[in-house]
Amino acid sequence: QVQLVESGGGSVQAGGSLRLSCTASPDIYRRNCMAWFRQAPGKEREGVAVIYTPNGNTWLGDTAKGRFTISQDYAKSTVYLQMIGLRPDDTAMYYCAADCRSDRVSVYLTWNNYNYWGQGTQVTVSS
Repeated sequence: QVQLVESGGGSVQAGGSLRLSCTASPDIYRRNCMAWFRQAPGKEREGVAVIYTPNGNTWLGDTAKGRFTISQDYAKSTVYLQMIGLRPDDTAMYYCAADCRSDRVSVYLTWNNYNYWGQGTQVTVSS
């Protein structure tokens, strides 16, 4: 069983920054993919960023490109999502996910490709 614990969410003004953390147990080096998704009220869960933990390769969703960065720290068994230039439409619950079922890059940002989920951390961006 894999446990994922997110932290780092909060309320910021537009243009601000946040860094989300996802700590995995057992260690992230045992995983293949780890990812961040988000879901706003009334909207579908959206893939934000993915990291392939064995080699650190990353992929970003269209809304994240140029503003968000995903990274990992093996020693802390933690994956981070650094977000800058936040906008009100970034407001959502952000979820960490682990263990992709398919290693096809085309489905890395698809929510039903993951076996484990955290409880989520809320990000609210005000204008």
